[in-house]
Amino acid sequence: MAAVHRISEDFYEDSYTLIALHSSLEDYAIVYALNLYFKSKFVRLRKDLSIAEYMIFPVFEWKDKLNDRYWTLVSNRSLEKEQISRTGLFKEEATFITNYLLPEYKDVDYFIKIEHDEDETFADEIIKSLLKVEKIRTAYAIETNKLKSKNNLIY
Repeated sequence: MAAVHRISEDFYEDSYTLIALHSSLEDYAIVYALNLYFKSKFVRLRKDLSIAEYMIFPVFEWKDKLNDRYWTLVSNRSLEKEQISRTGLFKEEATFITNYLLPEYKDVDYFIKIEHDEDETFADEIIKSLLKVEKIRTAYAIETNKLKSKNNLIY
């Protein structure tokens, strides 16, 4: 009889902070603003995050070697072009469906995921700094253990 090994969820729990951002900026513009303010080096990954065939999200990363942190910024929205045959005045107009990385947070524009091995006060410091960036309307931490679509953050 073969032995079955299981990894408990507590053992494999990654330590990361998830921060929600509200901003009217496009993804490249918010990355530019963050790079200016934090002196970071966010770059877009060659391959976008693909949850399904029609759900593709751009991802930007920064490996902060000085503080031993790995930052990723990902958009919460993905637009899917809908193929509908129509007649009439607007038959040539394309329609789009919005898909969300975390559907329970539809009002959030971007998420910053920071992988680290630090205490809880770290998130508060980062949020205070993020709120100083001119085009970020608001930022707040999200409790990841209560997320329904937590698996979408594995990338």
